Amino acid sequence: MPPSTIGGINLLPEAEKRAIYARYIPTQLLDKYDIPPLTSASGYNLLQFRFATGSTDVEMRLFHKIDFPDPILYAHLTDTLNGQIHVLLYILNDPDSPRYDVDKMPNGSPTKFGTLQRNVEAEKTALEAGLAPGQVRRGLRLLGQAIDAFETFVTALGHDMYFVEPLYYHNAVIFERYGFTYQMGKRLMNSIHDGFQPGGDLHAHLDGSTPFRMPEAANSVRKRSWAIHDGILGEPFTNVTMYKRVGISAGISTTPNCAW
Repeated sequence: MPPSTIGGINLLPEAEKRAIYARYIPTQLLDKYDIPPLTSASGYNLLQFRFATGSTDVEMRLFHKIDFPDPILYAHLTDTLNGQIHVLLYILNDPDSPRYDVDKMPNGSPTKFGTLQRNVEAEKTALEAGLAPGQVRRGLRLLGQAIDAFETFVTALGHDMYFVEPLYYHNAVIFERYGFTYQMGKRLMNSIHDGFQPGGDLHAHLDGSTPFRMPEAANSVRKRSWAIHDGILGEPFTNVTMYKRVGISAGISTTPNCAW
């Protein structure tokens, strides 16, 4: 029987692990950057892993050039307690777009995407450039294709559903729009939406006291996310877990009539 978990895959020889994990890379991404076969000598170093034998998680970085500072795809997967696949982080970077150093301080120390500390000046320029919290570059607009490839991967492991952990508010909204629903956190998402309505508790804090708390954020998912990242909730955005059944859209929306 083939393995059905990340832990099971990680017990395999490295060549087999690499071949299985490479299945969730969308072919459109490989074609777009003319990436050579990932099993070939020229493609081997473009696909980098951390998948130690005995571990129940895997980190993958796919680069379009070996000397480029950021991967075009970063993914961190783990097993849930009952053996389901859980996506902790999934990032698609456009390498041809400008970089904003929101992930590191001027002295080079990491911010952990702004959750440990914040490079506020870099965040301001990222906000002005149309990026969302945590983005160091513009996205690739390939999430739909990435989800299709990932669902093929999940199905091959014998699963009909999988979980994701949205790091930011806007991530949760994007996942909703691609058919995900909530294991936990839907009540929080609804309360956030209500709070940004006129007369709501969050709306009252969009007072222009920082660039991330401008009044227009009330009607923008992206700018709401910046306000939340800026601490408008009074606590971090946490305890939200979502899931999707393969091939099925849940049709959930906690942000009716709210633009991106």
